[in-house]
Amino acid sequence: MRLTLSGILAVLLLAGAVAAIPADAQTPTCATAPVECTGWVVVGTATQRLRVYRSHPLDQANPAIQRALIVVHGGGRNADSIFRSGLAAAFLAGGAGTTLVVSPRFASNQGSECRDSIADGEIGWGCAGWRWGGPAPANDSVTTFDAMDATLRQVARKELFPNLRAIVVAGFSAGGQYVVRYAMANKVHDALGVPVSYVVGSPSSYAYPDASRPDAGDGTFQPFIDAQNCTTYHRWPYGLQNRAGYAAALTDDQLRAQLVGRPITYLLGGLDTTPEFGFDATCPAMAQGPSRLARAQSFQKLMTGKYGAKHALVVARACGHSDRCVFTADVALPLLVPRF
Repeated sequence: MRLTLSGILAVLLLAGAVAAIPADAQTPTCATAPVECTGWVVVGTATQRLRVYRSHPLDQANPAIQRALIVVHGGGRNADSIFRSGLAAAFLAGGAGTTLVVSPRFASNQGSECRDSIADGEIGWGCAGWRWGGPAPANDSVTTFDAMDATLRQVARKELFPNLRAIVVAGFSAGGQYVVRYAMANKVHDALGVPVSYVVGSPSSYAYPDASRPDAGDGTFQPFIDAQNCTTYHRWPYGLQNRAGYAAALTDDQLRAQLVGRPITYLLGGLDTTPEFGFDATCPAMAQGPSRLARAQSFQKLMTGKYGAKHALVVARACGHSDRCVFTADVALPLLVPRF
């Protein structure tokens, strides 16, 4: 039997991961992403369900689990693919048997670009609005942020995962847009009984906490000089104005305080400097910088310099806009799979 280079690497990866699993840990129920590795999280009523990929069942007790890694897909809504990236990170970090990897699927069949198949009882979402906590078209009282709340509550249940010590919520590309806004807005961070941290991977934009924007000339932050022509530059999801739904339940000051106080790391590819792969080139996004890397550098500088946040910026230098490369880089592993 012939093996491709990728096949050989996969065998070596799995072999190394198995060797690294503690003797008393359970091996993952799912080490790939077949249909059998999907499960459900109830959101609101029992008739509203979020489909997730998961490495261990979410409704069975598992004392081996020490951490949960929740990974959010990009604009292609390919939850199965980023689930595999999360699994790979757990293997490489030596935490395969003690890490619960979960990837929610924000499926949509709204519009020409979103034609996902949605199962009976599965919640469908807006084609773009899922990225910033938008509501379900069939039920505007349920948002994608409510869905993450429900997911975190499920994995934090002590009767199921009594030894859970940390939850990491990470997203890449459009998933990074989701995670940075969820970190700012969510109402469950302090109510789970388990510490939560956030890894914001290579998003195209951020929700700015004030109306200043980076000055391309000197790196300072100034009132946006083109505000008259780009009137949406500070509207949600790029800023705090005109919020609706989940994020509208909090005041501007509350959102700023939560954004500043929550443990957030911006994780970027060092080569993610080109306008490709769904790059947001609209005027409110371009007001934040010319590339994903530049936007992350500016936003982290604003948060740490002006607001005193302890937010880190970590760069996987050899990676472009690839979740597999960024999430399995050596610098990313301790962020996604913390050691105790």
